[in-house]
This record gives sequence, C-alpha cells and structure tokens, in this order.
Amino acid sequence: MSTLVIVESPTKAKTIRNYLPKGYRVEASMGHVRDLPKSAKEIPAKVKGEKWAQIGVNTEADFEPLYVIPQDKKKVVKTLKDALKDADELLLATDEDREGESISWHLLQVLKPKVPTKRMVFHEITREAIQAALSNCRTIDDKLVHAQETRRILDRLVGYTVSPLLWKKIAFGLSAGRVQSVSVRLLVERERARRAFRRGSYWDLKAALLKAKSPFDAKLVSVGGTRVANGSDFDEATGQVKAGRNVLLLNEQEARTLQSRLEQSAWSVANLEERPNTRKPAPPFTTSTLQQEANRKLGLSARDTMRTAQGLYEKGFITYMRTDSTSLSKQAIAAARSCVETKYGKEYLSPKPRQYATKSKGAQEAHEAIRPSGEVFRTPQNTALRERELRLYDLIWKRTVATQMAEARQTNITVQIEADDAIFKATGKRIDFPGFFRAYVEGSDDPDAAIENQEVVLPAMKQGDALDCAGLEAIGHETQPPARYTEASLVKTLEKEGIGRPSTYATVIGTIVERRYAELINNSLMPTFTAFAVIGLLEKNFPDLVDVHFTAKMEQTLDEISTGHAEWLPYLKNFYTGDAGLANQVEQQQSIIDPAEARTVDLEDLMAKVRIGRYGAYVEIERDDETVRASIPDGVSPADLDDEQVEVLLKQKTEGPEKVGLHPETGEPMYLLIGKYGPYVQLGDITEENKKPKRTSLPKGVKAEDVTQEMAVGLLSLPRTLGIHPESDNKVKASLGRFGPYVVHSKGREDGKDDYRSVKGDDDVLTISLERALEMLAQPKATRGRRAAKPIHEIGQHPVDEEPVSVYDGPYGPYIKHGKVNVSVPEGKKPEEVTLEEAVALLTEKGGTVKKKTTRKKSTAQSTTKKSTAKKSTAKKATSAKATAKKTSKSVGTKSADNKSEDNKSEGTKAKSARAKTTRTAAAKKTTKKSATEKVATEEA
Repeated sequence: MSTLVIVESPTKAKTIRNYLPKGYRVEASMGHVRDLPKSAKEIPAKVKGEKWAQIGVNTEADFEPLYVIPQDKKKVVKTLKDALKDADELLLATDEDREGESISWHLLQVLKPKVPTKRMVFHEITREAIQAALSNCRTIDDKLVHAQETRRILDRLVGYTVSPLLWKKIAFGLSAGRVQSVSVRLLVERERARRAFRRGSYWDLKAALLKAKSPFDAKLVSVGGTRVANGSDFDEATGQVKAGRNVLLLNEQEARTLQSRLEQSAWSVANLEERPNTRKPAPPFTTSTLQQEANRKLGLSARDTMRTAQGLYEKGFITYMRTDSTSLSKQAIAAARSCVETKYGKEYLSPKPRQYATKSKGAQEAHEAIRPSGEVFRTPQNTALRERELRLYDLIWKRTVATQMAEARQTNITVQIEADDAIFKATGKRIDFPGFFRAYVEGSDDPDAAIENQEVVLPAMKQGDALDCAGLEAIGHETQPPARYTEASLVKTLEKEGIGRPSTYATVIGTIVERRYAELINNSLMPTFTAFAVIGLLEKNFPDLVDVHFTAKMEQTLDEISTGHAEWLPYLKNFYTGDAGLANQVEQQQSIIDPAEARTVDLEDLMAKVRIGRYGAYVEIERDDETVRASIPDGVSPADLDDEQVEVLLKQKTEGPEKVGLHPETGEPMYLLIGKYGPYVQLGDITEENKKPKRTSLPKGVKAEDVTQEMAVGLLSLPRTLGIHPESDNKVKASLGRFGPYVVHSKGREDGKDDYRSVKGDDDVLTISLERALEMLAQPKATRGRRAAKPIHEIGQHPVDEEPVSVYDGPYGPYIKHGKVNVSVPEGKKPEEVTLEEAVALLTEKGGTVKKKTTRKKSTAQSTTKKSTAKKSTAKKATSAKATAKKTSKSVGTKSADNKSEDNKSEGTKAKSARAKTTRTAAAKKTTKKSATEKVATEEA
C-alpha cells in the first residue's frame, strides 16, 4: 500500500520524510494551489464581463469566491495529480492553523481524490509527533475553512473596493486594508502627537559622591522641601509645567547658583531604604511576543522573524510558530526542567512545574507556545544552525528554559542624601539570587529603559554617614516627544487592541513599508505624507474602517465564525451590501470627495500647503500672485516640517541650493541643502566626473540658518584625524555618526575593535584636540548603572588575536570574556581552574569570530626602529600562539581559516558583487512597476 502525504514546503517535506514508514511519498504544494485572481489576466474569459469579476468575489451570488490556479502553480498541481495516481491513500499534512486547513481544503477541491483521504495535523516535526499524528488523523474542519475564507473575502472586499477610490482621489498604486489601514492610522496619530508636542526645559544637579573612596552618583530631587521638576511634570501640548503641580522649576542660572552654594556644603546620608522583591520569568513565546522580542534583541523585522521561524519549524527545531497560546505540554515542561538541572543546577529549578494561562481572547491557532521541539531540547550549540537561525533558536531555547527556573530575588536600594537644604537621591539594585536571569531576561520597548537584570552597585552606607562630594554638575534637560512606533511596539499595540491576527502582522508591516506609508528609520516607523493623506480621507469618509474598536469587533466576529458561534454569509452581506454597507458607502462618497482636498495634508502651524502629487509629496505656497512648489525629500518628518524648512526647499527650487561660501583650500562652492535625513552641507557641484560630492549632515541641535562658512569647512573635514595614539601608533579621529559626534581610536579594521567615545557637553567635534580625545578614550566606556568591572582571573592571551581572555564575576555567576563575546564558566568549575584551551573552546562554541592580529607599518624612522626591536618578541609570541592553537579544538582552526578566507576576498570581487546587486535591484524595480499597472486593485495579504 502506498500513501501520498502533501505538505506546504520542500523543507518540511524533506524533514517529515525521515519519520515516515516505507511506502509513504511526500510532496510539497508550495503553499496555496488556488487563490482569488491577483490581476486581470488571471480572470477566466467566461466571467471577465461580469461587474464583480475584478473583485474576484461574486457579491450577487452569496459571495461565492472565484478561485483560480495561478500560472506558477499549474506545474505543481500536475505533479501532485501524477503522484496521486499511484497512491492508495492521501494524507493532507498542511499546517494546523486556519491557513493550513484552507490549503488542505483547496487541495481536496483541485485534486478530487478517489482514494481515502485524511487530515493529518501536528505542531512539531519529531518522530514522536509524526507517529502520533498518523494514529490520530481526522477530517477537514469546515468551520476553520469558513473562518479563513470569510477573512480572505472580507480583506478582498475592503482592499478592492476602497483602493481604486484612493487611486482616483489621491494617487495611483495606493492600497487600503482591513488591518493595514488601522495600523497606518496608529502611526499617523503618533506623528500628529509629535507635531503637537511642545518642548519644556528644566535643570537639575548631578553629584559624584564618594563613600570610603567608592564612587556613586546621586540626583537632586528637592530644595527647601519643594520637589524639583522633572520631565513628567510638563504638559506635552504647552511645554509648561502642568497646572496644579507644586514643583521647583530651575533655570540654568538658578541651577548654577545652587551648584556653587552646595559645593561648599557638608554631605551626609539622611535615609536608606532597602526593598526586597522577586521577579517571575516571562511566559514562553507566542507569535506576537516572538516578533516583539526578536525585533528588540536581534534587530529582526517581523517578516524576517517569521521567515526564520518557519525554517526552524520545517527543519524540526521548534514547534509551530503561529500560535496565541502560552501553554506548554508536560513533555515540554519536563524537557525544560531537565535543561535547567543539567546546565544550571537544582537550586535554579522552580519548586514545581510552572504553567502559564493564555490571555489572548481568540487563542486557538495551536496547542502550544513556541518552544524547542522534541522530548529533549537540543542546546543551541548542538544544532549546527548558523547566523540568524542560530540566534533566533537561541532566543526561543532560553525563553522556554527560563519558564521553569526559580524566581529572581533582588533588593532595590534608595538612599536620600542631604546637602544643606537640598535632598539628592541615589538608587541601586542588588541581585541576591539571579534565578531565571541566568538564562533569559525579557527586553523592553523603551530604548532608554534600564536593563532589568543590571546590577547597580552602591557602597555600604548607613544613616548619618558622611560623604565626600567629588563633583557637582548642573545639567539642562528638554522634554522629549512621544516615541514613534517600532515594529515591536506596533505589534504589541495591535495584539493588545485585538486587531488582526499575530500571524499576519509581519505581512501587514511589510506592506506598510513597501507601499511607502512608512519609512523605517533607526528601527522606528515614520509615517509619510502620503499616509497622512490616505488616513485623512478614510477618517472623514469611512471612519469605521480605521476605527480601532470597530476593527477589533470585526476580528472577534471572525473568531466566532471559526467556532460556529456566528454565520459567515449573513455577516458578509451586512458588511458589504447592507444599507450602510461598504459598497454603498463607496458609491455615495465617490462624487462627494474632492480630489484636490484629498491630496492636501493639513499640518498645524504651517504656512505652506502640503500636497500629494504623482511623484510624491510637495509644498506649495502662493507668493506674488504666483504658485511656488518644491518637492519634499524622502525622510522629512511630517512632525518636524516647519516654515524654515519650507523656505529652504522653495529657495533650492527657485534659486538653487544656498551657497555658504567657497572652500578655502579647493575653491569649490559649499552648499546647504535639505535631503532625506535632514539638512546637510555639500562640497562642490554634481558633475559627470563628480557624481557624488562630499556631504556631511548637520549635528543634532544645529539649525540650517546657524551654518557659517567656517562651520561648513569644519563639517566637510570630517572625519578629522586628530593625531596618533601613543600606545598603538594608530590614528585617533573625530567624526559624526547616526548617534551623534564621537572620537574613535582606530585599532585596525582587521580586528574590528575600534574604541569609540561620544562627544558631549562643552566638547565640540570640530575643535576637539588630540589631548582631550586621549583623555576621553582613557576613561572606561559608560555602562548603564554599572562601572567597568575588573577580571577576577586572567587566563591568558587568545591564540589567534592575542587579546586577553579573562574571567569576570557577573550578577548571575562567573563568566569568560574575550572581546565582545561572553560565555558562562561551566557549572561546578572554579574560575581559577579554567584553562586557556577550555576557554577558547567554549568561546568558539558560543560563536565568537576571531580574526588574526595584524601589525601596522609605521612611517617614521623611530617607529621602524621600535618595530625592528620588537620583531623577535613578536615572533616568539606568534610561535607560542601557534603551539597553543594546535592544542585547541579543530573548530577554532576551522573558524580562523574561514575568517582568513573571508578577509582575503579581493576588492574587485566585492565591487563586482555590488554592481550585480545594483543591476538586480534596478530590474526588480522595473518588474514591480510593470506588475503594478496590471493589478486590478491591491489588498492586504
């Protein structure tokens, strides 16, 4: 007897084949084999003349969907039909969610099998799971199919009915979607709040204190019994202190006067309070929380996270990744507890198995949370996974294992310090028992939030202790506007509000960016002017479509359809063809909506009008009986566009870019322009010979009108070489980066360990000296709440790059550190017992890439003499390093060889690759443009 098993992907087919008995053939459907038509050419000739054909849903016949087999799926269908001819049984083994159920149903409709057919479901690809699934097959669940089909039809109706209206009234190629449009509205509302925001400024004092020579910091909280104002006391709409707040608002002069007075005062501990608390580990991952955490910790987009997780699932490493459930099976709990006991010891195990209740209302997409698959969890180091897959699996493994670990116990310490009539406060955190912190700590949506597992050490103190003030600094602050959404925070909000399904968030966010409704800048989603225009039109004419609560209620109804508590057909009729249905609304509004008004974006306090044109957004103003227009470059924020920027844009359009002056050395003109990322200065004109003239952005806080010729020369000189570092004989430079001005000690691109320090306060990146830069570089790097640690055991030099390998004492136990790679000391082993060979093997297993140290040539005769003298010593070190390296595991050598091979890639090869990539990108854009004209309408996937 032969059995045909159909899954969605070749990877899944390859994995599942290993666990099936003989006589089973596995084929892949490559996703859906049928769908609604995506373009006019896919519509069958017999229905092309029908009014409803363009939508692909017969709204006149009980919303019957028009399913077609796309051209690229016809070969797949033929292969499946041929395979079915030789089979005695058919098993449909697509994913266990609504989408998977729908794929199986479509396969049944297309293949029309004449042999017994069963539905096989599993949520992990292991031998045990596959064997269990073979013994417990079922029939297709019609309720799940109807739920998915209703969702698909609903999305098509919204997209294909509203999108053409946007094309006519605003611009061609725009799209609307049931979840997409609400998501864009959230971005726009946040940007409106940023535009309405008014900054407030305040000053306070920061004290550098000493207790028995141990340093710590304290912040001013009150003077004369009155609390000093902080950021939370300001009204975002006015920039003033909120009414009714009895606080002391210090300006700069008052802060400096207070500083001078308190510098002469005696300092002492007025009060000390310790508050112990415990923390429980976060629940295991759901689809939503995995997307959020991967974005925060790994920098992955929601789409990249889901693609990577799909691969891990299909290869058998994790359970199914589309789930709302936080529950774990008994098998998973036992596996996690075994990992805890083996890796961390019994004291780190929770007293009893910990289970989590699912909070999501419609949690039904899978039986379990996302976790490593199988009865025994493979450690990340034993998976042979690499790069993104390894990092994501490591995240899932740690999160799952942490759920069965003991609670973390910590003590929060608050110290009040007196100086004359002023009170300062210092806060610390002592980790008494790390518990699950040893494995995993959840990230935060707030980029400025303190890391929860960070220990902040304060010296031992008691009430009445005298303190020494080593320094007192007056610091000015400005309140900050509401932060834009990141992918993580948008996903969190969508799930909290009950909008859409977590499994679709990746596609929704991807569509928003691809359709140019938002730009992804520094991990933040900044809505475009086009987004403002579209949301403005929808809010005014179709408020329900972008109403958060209406959309959430719609989602709830779709869930009720899947459980049989609601009928799908009456719901669709009421939504689309009812008296107040979408079709009637669109027909009524067609003649009412004024295209000129729809293309106009009203921005508060802006004299010019912003309009959406064929080639994007532009500003328009009436001047001297003439209409003057200028394009708005990409990256200009709707929240920040002001009259000054508009004037620069208009001036650039009418008079050309503003000339700041001539460069004193080259004689070339220097221009001030506004580009994608704001104002910048440019050296020289764009010509055939010079297509990319040198450009430098203005530092944060510098306005375009403040740029002088001298400043422009200085900015264009960046990066500026300050001199040579006396210890390494390598260059020290000053420059501007995405996070502001900085100095860098270039230790060499080969080892990748350049040393950076931010330029802050009174220092100026244009004038900073080598001496000041060396002083800054000599200071330890600032770490949140924690001073630079000293090693408790120095193991030796790494055999490859000769950098130190040491053991440090962390809040969760001792760990080995080499460069930026940390790895825990094995359980039961004392720090001083770790050998260099063991440390190198552990670091290599963790995935630390090490590159061979190189020695730079020196230009002066003195440098040459020094180098010649040091040659023997270097040779000895190299010989010693080679000997040590031979003793280490083969994997170290392999990794070094791989790195060396990578380093030796020719610049010509890289340039060729870059040219090929450019060609492919251009071709892709051309293809995209062509396909856009063929689309009947665009909908949300």
